[in-house]
Amino acid sequence: MSAIHTDSYPDSYYFSTINDTQEYPQLSESIEADVCIVGGGFSGIASAVELAERGLNVVVLEAKKIAWGASGRNGGQMIRGIGHDLSVFKKQIGQEGIDAISQMGFEANQVVIDRVKKYNIECDLTMGYCDLATRTKDMRALEQDYELLAQGSYGEKVKLLDQNQLHQQVVGSNSFIGGLEDSGSGHLHPLNLCLGEATVAQQLGVQIFERSKVIKIDKGETVVVHTEDGQVKAKQLILAGNAYLENLVPKISGKILPAGSYIIATEQLPEDVYQAILPNNHAVCDMKIDLDYFRLSADKRLLFGGMCNYSGRNPKDIKAALHPKMLSVFPKLAGINIDYQWGGMIGIGANRLPQIGRLTPNIYYAQAYSGHGVNVTHMAAKLLAEAISGDSKGINHFNAVKHITFPGGKYMRSPLLALGMMYHKMLDAF
Repeated sequence: MSAIHTDSYPDSYYFSTINDTQEYPQLSESIEADVCIVGGGFSGIASAVELAERGLNVVVLEAKKIAWGASGRNGGQMIRGIGHDLSVFKKQIGQEGIDAISQMGFEANQVVIDRVKKYNIECDLTMGYCDLATRTKDMRALEQDYELLAQGSYGEKVKLLDQNQLHQQVVGSNSFIGGLEDSGSGHLHPLNLCLGEATVAQQLGVQIFERSKVIKIDKGETVVVHTEDGQVKAKQLILAGNAYLENLVPKISGKILPAGSYIIATEQLPEDVYQAILPNNHAVCDMKIDLDYFRLSADKRLLFGGMCNYSGRNPKDIKAALHPKMLSVFPKLAGINIDYQWGGMIGIGANRLPQIGRLTPNIYYAQAYSGHGVNVTHMAAKLLAEAISGDSKGINHFNAVKHITFPGGKYMRSPLLALGMMYHKMLDAF
C-alpha cells in the first residue's frame, strides 16, 4: 500500500492504532440540510459538531474517508497560535484585528481540549511542547516570544530554557542550544481525534457520507451540492477541502498550495532510550525553514517528521530521506528499526495566514493552516458556526485579509514556490 496516495487510509502508525472503524454510507439520493459541509477532515467535522450543538441540521460530504487527508496523517502537534506574525496585516485589519486573531490563536488549543474532555474522546492527548533553538538568532526570537507570552493574555505557563536545562528536561540531543517550553500546547493522535469527533457529530444528528466526491455546486439562495450519485440542497455551505479541494472552486483553490509533509515512526523504544531522548514526553519543533518536528507516541515510538516539499513531487523513499535527519538529532537511535513511513499534503497560503471567510452570503470556507491545523481548524470551525448561527462576527477579521492567487496556474505554482522556498532556505542557512 502506498504511504501517500490510496483510496483508503495510508499505512501509517495512526492507522495501525485506530480506535474506530466506523463506515459511513455513500450519498445516493437527494436530501436537504441547513448546512452542507464539503470535506471530512478537522475543519469539516469540527464545524459539524459546532453547528449540531447549536441545533442545525448538517450534512458532511467526504470524497474518500473521514480524516483521510492531513487531519489523519499530521504530526499530531497542537501548538498555540496560528503560526504567523500578524503585524504584517495591520493595514488590512488594524490593531483590533491583530489583537482579536492573536487571542483566538491562544484559545484554539482550549477548544480542542474542551471537546476531548466533554465527549471523552480517546486520542492520547498529552500536554507539553517546546520550541527548539539551533542558532543564536533562534534563541533571540524565543526570548522575544517569551516576553510577549509572559506579559500578554496567553494564560499558560511558558519558560525559557538554556542548553543544559533543555537537555535535562526536554530533549536529550546536542543539536539545540535552548528552547521555549509551553505547558499549554501538546500532542495527540490526530486520526483518533477526528474519527472520535465524527462519532460525536453523528450522535448529534449529523449525516456523514464517505466516498461522495462533490463534482458541482449550484450557487443561489439555496445551494445545491452535487455528487456523482446524489445531491444536497442547503441554506448554507462550508468548503473545508483544504489541500484536497482541487479545482471545485477555483477562486479559493488557487490561493492554496498543496505541500508534501512526511513522517517516520520507529519501533517501540526501550524505557531507557525514550527517557533519554524525550524525558518529559514533550512535542518539539525546531525553527529552521525546513523544520524538523518529533514526539513520542502513546506506545513510546519516536514519530519524526519534516522535509516539507513544495515541488509537488513526493520522495521515492520517505525513510531514506528522513532517517539520516533523525540520526543527526539522536545518534543513539542507530540500529532502531523504522516501522512506518507516510506522508500527505498540507495546505499553505502565500502569506501563511489561515484563510477563513465568505465567498457569498451563504458560502463559507476555511483552509491553508500551514502546519498549525490541529488547533486552528477547531478555531475556524467555531468561527464558522458562530457566523452561520449569528452568534458572532469574529470571522470578519479573517475575511478582511486579501489572499493572493499563486501565479503560474495549476501546474506552475508548485515549481515556482519551490524555487522561492529554496531561496529562503539559502538565506536561513547563511
